[in-house]
Amino acid sequence: MASLSTLTPTSTSLSFFSSSIFISNPSKTLTHSKFKFLPNSNSTSLSISSKLATLPLLSFSGEKIGEATLDIKSAAPDTSRAVVHRAIIHDLQNKRRGTASTLTRAEVRGGGRKPYGQKKTGRARQGSIRTPLRPGGGVIFGPKPRDWSIKINKKEKRLAISTAVASAAVNTVVVEEFGAEFEESPKTKDFIAAMKRWGLDPTEKATFLMTEVSENVLLASRNIGSLKILTPRTLNLYDILNADKIVLTPGAVDYLNGRYGFSEQDDGDYDEEEGDIVEQVVEDGQEGPDTEESTGVVN
Repeated sequence: MASLSTLTPTSTSLSFFSSSIFISNPSKTLTHSKFKFLPNSNSTSLSISSKLATLPLLSFSGEKIGEATLDIKSAAPDTSRAVVHRAIIHDLQNKRRGTASTLTRAEVRGGGRKPYGQKKTGRARQGSIRTPLRPGGGVIFGPKPRDWSIKINKKEKRLAISTAVASAAVNTVVVEEFGAEFEESPKTKDFIAAMKRWGLDPTEKATFLMTEVSENVLLASRNIGSLKILTPRTLNLYDILNADKIVLTPGAVDYLNGRYGFSEQDDGDYDEEEGDIVEQVVEDGQEGPDTEESTGVVN
């Protein structure tokens, strides 16, 4: 059965390099941005547990009106950093367009005539003005168009997102649906005032996860540069790790519990007694595991 553990709020802030899933010792912080990984485990199965977190439920005025329970999957501590790292590299690398291209000396136009005589000039001998040694010439070992995309299993990507959300529970609050509060006047100052009532600093990076986002909420929040509003369709790992605070709505909590929690409709193959993933043997002629790729592009 899945082991349950209750998360207690701490003062640890969540960021891409300070998240608990990247630090083996929570009492120490990273002094540089290079990842350090734990030794590989000798076990062939990936242990998955369910982390139960109790989050405060706040009203629009900032008062605590109840509690919400977040019960989602989380990878084992010795493998969680590797799972999340692989998923974030997948997202960032698949955004690369790979369209950078340079010309070699054979592809640069011109340069068919010898620029000057071989001897009696006092200069170095040259056979073409398109040599890589001259301005305007070809490029040695320059970039060519290539495909940077990599693949990752859907279950592994899903586990990485749920593990990141579970590790960010200490910096997560649940706010009741507030779309109706901005129907009359979608003003940025009203949204900032609401963030302060919820204990959020407008200068810190915050990620909102909502099942439905009204147009007025988008108008009221679009001028806040440190704010990201996500929906289940746009939920991604980078914005979770890059946020200092995460704000959920009750509908978003239900979505996370249904999508990333243990349920009877789970399409993963798990051993209920051991809590491990059952290996799938792919024979010749059969399709491998499903994969998921990002569609965004960057230069």
